[in-house]
Amino acid sequence: MKNPIPRLILLVPFAFLAACAATAPTKTAATLHGDPAHPATTAGWVRTELYFGTGPADDAASGVDETRWREFLDREVSTRFPDGLSVYDIYGQWRDKGAAKPERLRSKVILLLYPDTPEHRADVEAIRAAWKRVTGDQSVLRVTQPADVSF
Repeated sequence: MKNPIPRLILLVPFAFLAACAATAPTKTAATLHGDPAHPATTAGWVRTELYFGTGPADDAASGVDETRWREFLDREVSTRFPDGLSVYDIYGQWRDKGAAKPERLRSKVILLLYPDTPEHRADVEAIRAAWKRVTGDQSVLRVTQPADVSF
């Protein structure tokens, strides 16, 4: 009688692949049909990230504290984008023009998804201008790219 082990070794990978195919995730349909703020599919939407320096990374006592940040978020951002946004705490580096080395910063990133309209673009610029006015910062980095969004 032949040894059945070599044949069994060949069958194991096929059984594994079949199990993976049977449990592969399927694309689900959007559930919020008809809601303009949360469309089933989008056209002409963008994703914008705004980067805000909140203070030196090695000095938690200076810069913008969490209370002041939330006041800014409530007053300047949430009023312009009330349907939702995301905020991330990050660490960043920025080198001022002419500086020998970058400064290390505590930072926040706001992620916005919205229809690309002149009004929304103006809202983003108003947020950037407000932060510079409130903090005296030179800039708020903006990154905008097309977004395929579904809710």
